[in-house]
Amino acid sequence: MTKQVKKPDLQEATDLQQATDLQQATDLQQEYYATGKSMKGFLRSLVIANGRSTKGKVHVRDAIDVKRTMTLVGICLLPAILFGLYNIGLQAQVALASGLATPDIWKLAIFNSLLGGLSQDTGVLGLFLYGLSFYLPIYLTALLTSLFWEVVFARVRGQELHEGFFVTALLFTLILPVSTPLWLVAMGISFGVVVAKELFGGMGYNFLNPALAGLAFIYFAYPSEVATVQQLVAVDGFTGATALAQTAAGKLSFADYSWFSVFSDPNWLNNFLGFTVGAIGETSTLAILLGGLMLLITRLADWRIVVGVMLGMIATATICNYIGSSSNQMMHMPWTWHLVTGGFALAMMFMATDPVTTSYTRQGKFAYGALIGFMTVLIRVANPKMAEGVMLAILFANLWAPLFDYLVARANIKRRIKRHGI
Repeated sequence: MTKQVKKPDLQEATDLQQATDLQQATDLQQEYYATGKSMKGFLRSLVIANGRSTKGKVHVRDAIDVKRTMTLVGICLLPAILFGLYNIGLQAQVALASGLATPDIWKLAIFNSLLGGLSQDTGVLGLFLYGLSFYLPIYLTALLTSLFWEVVFARVRGQELHEGFFVTALLFTLILPVSTPLWLVAMGISFGVVVAKELFGGMGYNFLNPALAGLAFIYFAYPSEVATVQQLVAVDGFTGATALAQTAAGKLSFADYSWFSVFSDPNWLNNFLGFTVGAIGETSTLAILLGGLMLLITRLADWRIVVGVMLGMIATATICNYIGSSSNQMMHMPWTWHLVTGGFALAMMFMATDPVTTSYTRQGKFAYGALIGFMTVLIRVANPKMAEGVMLAILFANLWAPLFDYLVARANIKRRIKRHGI
């Protein structure tokens, strides 16, 4: 009598394979989070690509991942960073000509020992190194603080570390005054990473821009440390003012000033090129637009958002110019000046285009950008005590982004129902 061999059950084979895959994934996670292994592997991945290739039909074979995306964003920010470092030294040198002095702080110890201090004879390289002496401690503080929180939450969740904190720290430091205390830098980036990002699930789940949320926190909690013009120039006793502050105070008039008059105005050209006081990476609109153009060419930023921000800003500024006011000079500021003042250009190209906190539908992106442009001008005009309105405008638009997508989706559903007669 022939013995019948039982055929393997297909369901049992599937369950066995799933259990094996799950065990392998668990082993990999335990190995990754073994003592000393996670940080070593993460640092290695920053400079050495993963040699394993994806297999199977479900994988999307694309060269873009988180590391490459963040690297490209950092490269696009280089023009603004390099000019910002030079401008820190330049503005300090200009302030020295008026009789002010450089601060006696530890940040300048290496610079003073190598170049003998800042003077009127200091060249371009010296001015760049002077700015680097102030910016490097700020960036390292933000970077290490954000890395600390990323490691804490990654280990708690059992997830791998992502490179997003590099760009978050970079953007956060570029919108800070050069004389911001380091303890305040750590506090601001901690709020942005923990409260605005990690508490909502981490990378890809946050609905607020972490860098702007951190800035908003320290701006309202410690206004005397970040909201005064003295913090914008790396010298003792600076008492100047930005173009926005001068306009809000009525010291800069735009009456009978058309938007195209800027092309013959040397003051506007200085603001466009960046030879003015301001936050570290916000001064040069030209450098920011060059980096933003690279961002658009690589498709890391959506042009619809940029167009929406510009159109919203231009329309609102034009309406305010038409209405006018005898007591508020901000009502007369043309859109060409709104573009080159404050952090508008940096926010438009690098903050508003954050793919996580923006709308996802095409029509929603236009509405999202237009809301940012509208709110920026509205805040600048309506609140003279807070001439820089783009920070709150983007945070406000972040809250509206899901609603824009919902409205677009509902409109598409209604249109299809009507089309098919359902």
